[in-house]
Amino acid sequence: MNWIYFFEILGTIIFVISGVMTAIDDDFDVVGSIIIGIVTAVGGGTVRDVLIGQTPVGWMRDTSYLWAMLAGVILSYLFKKYIVKLRRSMFFFDTMGIGLFTILGLQKTLNAGLEVPFAVLMGIVSAVFGGVIRDVLTNRVPLIFRREIYATACLVGALVFLALEQFTDALTINMGVSMLVVMIIRYLSVRNNWGLKL
Repeated sequence: MNWIYFFEILGTIIFVISGVMTAIDDDFDVVGSIIIGIVTAVGGGTVRDVLIGQTPVGWMRDTSYLWAMLAGVILSYLFKKYIVKLRRSMFFFDTMGIGLFTILGLQKTLNAGLEVPFAVLMGIVSAVFGGVIRDVLTNRVPLIFRREIYATACLVGALVFLALEQFTDALTINMGVSMLVVMIIRYLSVRNNWGLKL
């Protein structure tokens, strides 16, 4: 499953860049920007691991995540002007990241012996809570609390994954399809301005 590990590292880099760019937009200093980048990338996974009792948390067991976070910070500052122009591409990778982290969080929780409803919840926490912490620290209303479809896309992706697991053991295909579902829902909701506001 090397491709999953690759995308975990890539997702970490993308989320760090997303956090750092948010901090730069809000005129944070370098230290503040680094902190915002890190919590964006690993905040969700950290909250999940603590809640399910798996400590030290995942990113502290593999130095590759530290290098990925460092790379994200460096790229953010070296290519700041170009990244601003690539916001659409960043949105694509960010959406791919939340799809991946939803499924990985769900699997990790199931492997820890928890029931399916908690696994789905922890999958969503893995994907979105880094962004929640980022938004709180930068004094913004967290995206998950706005009318925009965000956590809902993760929920649907998690349910699709669980449904596929009942019919086939092809983990790679199940993960790929579920991630694609998250990405499509997220993309269409932003493009068409869909929301859940009553």
